[in-house]
Amino acid sequence: MGTNWTERSIHFLDFEGSVASGIVEYGVVTLQGGEVKATATRLCRPTGKVRTEDVAVHGLDATVLAGAASLTDDFERFAAWRESGPLAAHFAGAENSLLKSVWPYPRSSPDFARPGKEIAEWGPWIDTGALYRQFYPRLASYKLADLVAACGLQPELNELAATHCPESRRHYHAAPYDALAGAVLLRALGREPQLAELSIMQLLALSTLDGGKRDALQQEELF
Repeated sequence: MGTNWTERSIHFLDFEGSVASGIVEYGVVTLQGGEVKATATRLCRPTGKVRTEDVAVHGLDATVLAGAASLTDDFERFAAWRESGPLAAHFAGAENSLLKSVWPYPRSSPDFARPGKEIAEWGPWIDTGALYRQFYPRLASYKLADLVAACGLQPELNELAATHCPESRRHYHAAPYDALAGAVLLRALGREPQLAELSIMQLLALSTLDGGKRDALQQEELF
């Protein structure tokens, strides 16, 4: 089955922003061996109007964002993350769409779902939303904050946030905090002996809610 997924570098992403404003903040947490190995975050120049309803969610208005560099300056960072390990997000569709709105494709990168092959795509993604729905199907909610609370992980998250998040961004709907929350959820799965034994290919397949795509990935692994 190959290397256990916990041994690989996995880069957990979260973005704040919208289709209207573009990405105005990102947070990235790199996990390896069950530990937070690195974090990165910054504010980004809006590409459109920052709506009042968006500010009410993430707390970043035009004044706060004034002077921020464009996200397009960071292509090399994101391309390097994609080359060194799979990307992850909580319900990854939103992150994938926002990322592709800036750069439709990365450089040709390893296809971690099919060892030895390359692909010019940001995915396939490891998706904690999809994974928790499958592994713990009776939970009342799979929203990020609800899952962290239901799994008893809030104290762990708060402790890590004190080290890895800017003081003003240690709350939900702040990209570095949400990326760290997702990484904590993923790390918790690695503490379950049976789940820790999965390969990166299996984790990617299980992250795919589309049954046909999931079956195709699993079929690839068998051969």
